[in-house]
Amino acid sequence: MSDQNKKQKQINIELDEKTAEGVYSNLAIINHSVSEFVVDFISMMPGAPKAKVKSRVVLTPQHAKKFLKALGDNVQRFEKAHGTIKDYEQPSIPMNFGPTGEA
Repeated sequence: MSDQNKKQKQINIELDEKTAEGVYSNLAIINHSVSEFVVDFISMMPGAPKAKVKSRVVLTPQHAKKFLKALGDNVQRFEKAHGTIKDYEQPSIPMNFGPTGEA
């Protein structure tokens, strides 16, 4: 690829301070319709009767698939460098926080 093409394909991404802090999540709920995927990131505290959605990301099906591939690639690279990520059995959590996603 020529230098000219590389310059045209670069994207300038801005990250403000608040967003850079990130949001802690230990649960993700995924719903989808024919036109979108909705991922709710939730922070649950042990023993607390309620949990709040901390962030919601809405993706097109094409971007959801690209995200799945990118996340899988990153998990593989992480495990290659740091060892297998243990998958702990989680108790069943009743989900009752509104209707499922529809477009």
